[in-house]
Amino acid sequence: VYSVAEQLNRIEEKIDNRLNKEWLSITDVIKTTGLSRSTINRAVRLEQLKSVKSGGKRMMKKSWVNQWLVG
Repeated sequence: VYSVAEQLNRIEEKIDNRLNKEWLSITDVIKTTGLSRSTINRAVRLEQLKSVKSGGKRMMKKSWVNQWLVG
């Protein structure tokens, strides 16, 4: 059984890890931008949003997503 302080530390660490990720999946982009999957897929298809496929999973650098958002 974890104390409340230990549980909060674990939660904080998980949040920090998610925010500090350099590579984002489409699901991560959806969560961070609030945009729909179809909007993101369309931007990838039209080559407006740069991406790579890694092991069958489409990934984007956080900097690429930020650049796409600001135009």
